[in-house]
Amino acid sequence: MRLGTVFCFNQKHREQTSFKKRYVSTQNVDLPPILPKNKKKPYPIPFKQIQEEARKDKKLAQMGIEKQLDPPKNGLLVPNLVPVADQVIDNWKLLIKGLAQLLHVVPVFACSECGAVHVANVGHNIRDCNGPTNSQRRGSHSWVKGTINDVLIPVESYHMYDPFGRRIKHETRFEYERIPALVELCIQAGVEIPEYPCRRRTQPIRMMGKRVIDRGGYHKEPEKPQTSSSLSSPLAELDTLGVFERYPPPTPEDIPKIAQETMDAYEKVRLGVTKLMRKFTVKACGYCSEVHVGPWGHSVKLCGEFKHQWRDGKHGWQDALVDEVFPPNYVWHVRDLKGNPLTGNLRRFYGKAPALVEICMHSGARVPQRYKAMMRLDIIVPDSQEADMVA
Repeated sequence: MRLGTVFCFNQKHREQTSFKKRYVSTQNVDLPPILPKNKKKPYPIPFKQIQEEARKDKKLAQMGIEKQLDPPKNGLLVPNLVPVADQVIDNWKLLIKGLAQLLHVVPVFACSECGAVHVANVGHNIRDCNGPTNSQRRGSHSWVKGTINDVLIPVESYHMYDPFGRRIKHETRFEYERIPALVELCIQAGVEIPEYPCRRRTQPIRMMGKRVIDRGGYHKEPEKPQTSSSLSSPLAELDTLGVFERYPPPTPEDIPKIAQETMDAYEKVRLGVTKLMRKFTVKACGYCSEVHVGPWGHSVKLCGEFKHQWRDGKHGWQDALVDEVFPPNYVWHVRDLKGNPLTGNLRRFYGKAPALVEICMHSGARVPQRYKAMMRLDIIVPDSQEADMVA
């Protein structure tokens, strides 16, 4: 009886302790660590689970049983996701337009040697450049004026009329256009763009294991309508090319409104891409930044990352993450654009945020709750002389 009483008291104490740890409010959150380039990216799904599913498919194929596929894995559209894809495209256009207008007002600097970006009147003094000539500059960045592609990192993929058709080979890679991967994902989810047609199946494809036994034949891609090369065409709204010529600087009264609309569009695009990627297959290379939207990756031999000689330049395809299709370019958070530049000895007190969130915040938009701990807004940055005295 005495031992049982002690055990129950300890169990109750454990439950209370775990409850407090689970719901404690965080004051600062560190960013995910940067993966080394001399290793392959970790699989989003455990490799043992991938092997187990492959064994099940192989066993069913040996028994002559077809693989059960649900939309959109069988080539059919999901009616509930078509409005989501339309909303993503609309917010993508609004995001490009709003960001182009804000870049006329908020100064953005980019390093010409690496992919670092900084939002302030001057570049920071943190020596963390990893460019090819960083040893000559002792890690200091070589700042130049930034563009919209430094904030919204362009991630392109091949547009395919039939994602379940023939694979893209290295010799036929120039027959396919390269468009933003986000736009290609929305096209396959149901968005109709006349310049980028996509095959809409009425009968599902049939597979046995990894082999397609019925895809409904091969259809020739229809002829595309003639489009003007002007920057005012509807197709130009989906790309960041020439945005400064299309959108003039906003008036001071409209800056807070545009910033809030751009921030909301950014969150809606990210949420919509997350919903689409739960159903539609998107592949990413485990070594480089190449992305392909479709059930299988292409066979183009353009990977030049770690041990590409062993793979003959082919990509190592695996399931993609949302950050690989719509990457957030994290920058150091600056509380005052006109203040003193950031220094390296105080970097542990600085927070980070996506570059677009930082731009919209300094333009008058409200910061979403999930970025506040990352930006470390509740931490007081000490002076350089006080940094050594802080525990």
